[in-house]
Amino acid sequence: MRHAICNEIYQGWKFEDVARSVRGLGYDALEIAPFTLAETPAEIPEARRREYRSILESEGLKFAGLHWLMVSPKGLHVTTPDTALRERSWRHIRDLIDLCADLGSDGVMVFGSPQQRSTTGGATVAEATARYVDGLAGVASHAAARGVTILVEALPIGQSNVVNSLEEAAAIVRQIGSPAIRTMFDTHNAVDETESHDTLVERYFNLIRHVHVNEMDGKHPGTGDYDFKPVLKALERLGYTGWVSIEAFDFSFGAERIARESILYLKEQNEQIRSDRGGGLHRIGSGEKAAGGRVSGGDR
Repeated sequence: MRHAICNEIYQGWKFEDVARSVRGLGYDALEIAPFTLAETPAEIPEARRREYRSILESEGLKFAGLHWLMVSPKGLHVTTPDTALRERSWRHIRDLIDLCADLGSDGVMVFGSPQQRSTTGGATVAEATARYVDGLAGVASHAAARGVTILVEALPIGQSNVVNSLEEAAAIVRQIGSPAIRTMFDTHNAVDETESHDTLVERYFNLIRHVHVNEMDGKHPGTGDYDFKPVLKALERLGYTGWVSIEAFDFSFGAERIARESILYLKEQNEQIRSDRGGGLHRIGSGEKAAGGRVSGGDR
C-alpha cells in the first residue's frame, strides 16, 4: 500500500516542515487542502507553486492531490440556481485543476464540499444533482488535458443531500464518460451505506482512484473500533495502486502523533492480512455504523 496523509492536520506548520515530518514518518505522499496554502488558491504565483513542488520532490514525496476544494474563497456554490455564482464557482474548480497540475503529476481532486453542492435557493435534489453533473462535465476536458482526475465523493445524508452513495457517484462517473472523472472511497463517509465496505470497494473498484481512511467518529485510524482489514484486503487482492490517505478531523492529538500512529497502525493491519492470507479473515461488519456517533466531514 502507498500511504499519504492530508496536510491540514499540521496546523500552523511551515510547508517545508510538514513535508519533512511526513516523509520522516514513512509516508509516500502528501495530500493538500488548498485553503492551507492561500485564501484564494487561484492567486498563488507560479513561482510559489514551483517552490511547493520542489519542496515535495526534495523530501522524496509525491503529491497525492487536493481535497477540501471549496473552503475558500467563501461564498461559492456549484449547484445554486444563481447562474452567475454557479459559473464563478466552476471557474474556481478550473483554477484548482491548474493548481493541482502545477503541484505534481497525476494528482486527484477529491470533490466533497457538502455545503457548496447541497440544494439551495429552492432547488430540488434532482435539479442540484443535474447542475453538479453539468459542471463536472464542463471541466472534464480541462482536467484531462492537465492530467488531473476529479473524484466524485459520496457523502452521508447528514452532510449533504446531493450524491449520498457510491452507487450514485458511480452513476455520475458513467454518465459523464470521461477518464478525468472518477470516484473514491472514504471509510468515514460510508456510514450510511447498507452493504459491507469491502463489497462496495470490490463492486466499484474500476472507478475508484483514491481512498481515505479514518475512524467512523473522525479520529485517526487505530483510535476506534472500525475494522480496516476487509477494505485493505480487498484493495490488495484487486491490485490497487492508488493512495491510501489518512484524513483525520480531530486534531487534538497533535499532528505528528496522528501521523505516526496512523501509519504504524495501517502497516500493522497489512502485516496481519499477509499473515492471515490463506486462512481467511474474521470480518467485523465494516459496513455497519460504529457506536459512539461520528463527526461531520466539514467542508470538503
